[in-house]
Parts: sequence; structure tokens; C-alpha cells
Amino acid sequence: MDGLVKTSPEQSLTRRTGGPELAVIVPTFNERANVAAVVDRLAIALAGLDWELIFVDDNSPDGTAEAAWDLARLHDNVRCIKRLGRRGLSSACAEGILSTNAPFVAVMDGDLQHDESILPAMLAKVRAGADIAVGSRYSGDGSSGEGLSPIRQWGSTLATRLSTLIAGQELADPMSGFFMVRRDLFVDVAPQLSDEGFKILLDLVVTAARKGTPPAIAQVPYVFRQRQAGESKMSPLVVLQFLGLFLSKLTGGLLPTSFLLFALVGFSGVAVHLSVLWLFTSVVPETFIVAQILATITAMTWNFFLNNSLTYADRKLHGIKLWTGLLGFCVVCSMGGVANISIASMIYEARPAPLIAGLAGALMSSVFNYAVTRIFTWK
Repeated sequence: MDGLVKTSPEQSLTRRTGGPELAVIVPTFNERANVAAVVDRLAIALAGLDWELIFVDDNSPDGTAEAAWDLARLHDNVRCIKRLGRRGLSSACAEGILSTNAPFVAVMDGDLQHDESILPAMLAKVRAGADIAVGSRYSGDGSSGEGLSPIRQWGSTLATRLSTLIAGQELADPMSGFFMVRRDLFVDVAPQLSDEGFKILLDLVVTAARKGTPPAIAQVPYVFRQRQAGESKMSPLVVLQFLGLFLSKLTGGLLPTSFLLFALVGFSGVAVHLSVLWLFTSVVPETFIVAQILATITAMTWNFFLNNSLTYADRKLHGIKLWTGLLGFCVVCSMGGVANISIASMIYEARPAPLIAGLAGALMSSVFNYAVTRIFTWK
């Protein structure tokens, strides 16, 4: 075609030099009312710096992603990743960090409780050689202010003390969700990080330390603010997920967080099973066989719904998948019961020690049920 100049693929590409020095990752779920304020406050705090803002939204039903995309059309350094079929703060942070080429990356909440004005001070710390700069409520002039209720304050203090046991170094606020890290350090440890749970900082520090030299950590104090809009994501689920992460790291990652939560649910199922068995053998007299069947079905149903809300909150089943998942879960657990009896019987024949044989059978069925339901029920 006359008049057209042909170009090679190389000639059609433009070379970009530089790029943002800092990326701020803000994981969100139902934070539509706060996203505009986050952009405005960061623009003031980071004036004169080369930065970008990445919202990572877990498909919020309130339209958070859509609000962020509207802002992205007005600001070329703002963008949003909307995740479908994936949930969880830790995995959202990782996805956002791995989507930027900025050498320094900050993580902060989208509820305006973190003080964005200390970001330049955090950046100065990592520029000066720190691997991680932590926005700390418990060092220097930092404070939890009025941002935590007395119960949450007590829980945060307890979690801090537990975290010190596995962090390998003094960390005033290991539960902080407000930190800055060298991106190359994060990329190095990312494959070993858990994608489950609420707090990624503790996981990052422990994992980096176990890969080599403990990371150099700088503390930058700030006052924790009250939430401006929306609802807190703190819940009993978050507490249990933290305890699961704590135990997982205490075992050197040998036991994944999800397995520990799965086992915890299993223990609660035993209590449910025994309670129902007692009910139908003592209060509402039935034959033992009928009572055992009812107790088994009730316990399996209990375990399924609790695992769906707790262990696999990031891949929670809904609609028709919820009921087909329940059916599949019961089938798998029935197979696990057969494995339990078979293993226990084999061990008992070799060494007639009922407790050891029973424990081995229970452990085998737990591992079997966890592995198979993770692949087929909550895939």
C-alpha cells in the first residue's frame, strides 16, 4: 500500500526511562467511600516524589474497583487490579507488589487509619539502607490513638509478644499492616510467603530471616487514626488466621496455615459429633447406630461450613457450588474414615497400643481429607 511506511516491531516500541521510585499498594474490599481520599492524601504526602498508587481490589460488591478506575482516568499514576475468584489481604499485597517495577514498595490500608504523611520518612530509611521500614504504633512517639478498641488493643499487644518469639529480632509492631520494603527483597522471598491470612509483615520478616541474614528494619512512629468510613476487617476469623500463621512459622513452615486451621476445625467437629451422639442416646433415645449416623452427618456438615468460612475464606463456595461442595466433602471424609480405620487396624495388629493406633489413624485421615478436599472441593 503506497504512502505507508513499514516499521519493524522494535521500531514500533518506545523506550521508557526511569519509572516510579515508589509504589504504594492499597488492598481493598468494600472501601469505595475512601478511595478518593486515599488518592488526595497521598498526592499531598508524596508531592515532589515519583510514585504510583496501585489499588488491589477483591471484587468488592460496593464498586470499589469502579471508583478506583474512575480516578485512574484522571491520574496517570493511579491504577487498580480487580481480582476475581481470589481473596485475602496477604495475596493481594503480593500481587500488587509484583505488578510494579518500582524499587521501593509501600503497603498501607485503604481505611485512612494509617498516616500517609510518614511515607517520605519511611522512604528515606530504605534509601539509606534499611530493608524494611515499618510504620509503628509502639515505638517513639507512635500510638494506637483512638483507632483500636480496648479488646483490639489487648489482642494487638498479645500478638506482638507472640510474634517476637518467631521474628528473630526486636520488632515493636509486627502486626502493622503499614510498611515499606525493597522490592528485590520481596521478590526473593515471595515464593515462600503464605498467601493466607491477614498480616503479611510478620511472614515477610520471618521468611527473609530464615533465608539468610535477618533484614535490617527501621521503625517510623505514627499515631493510628480512627476509620473514616466502611467497616473494620478485624474479626475472629482474622485472629484464628494469625494464630495459624504463628504456628506455621513456629514449625518452620512444615505445617501450612490452612492445614492447621483445617485440623482446628476437625477438633471442633469431634466435639460436635460427641454432643450429638450424647443427645440421641441420652435425651432423645435412639439406637446407637442411628445416633452415630446422625452425629457423623452433623459433624461433617459442621466441618464443611466452618472450613468454607475459615480455612478457605479466600476461595469460599457460594450458590450451587456450596451444595455440591458439601456433598463432595462428605464423600471424601467418608473415604478418610475408611483410611483411618485401615491404618489404625494395621498399626494395632503390629503393636496392640490403642491410643497410638487411634492417633495414627486420625492423623492419616486428617491429612487425606485435607489434601483431597483442597484439590477437589476448594480448588
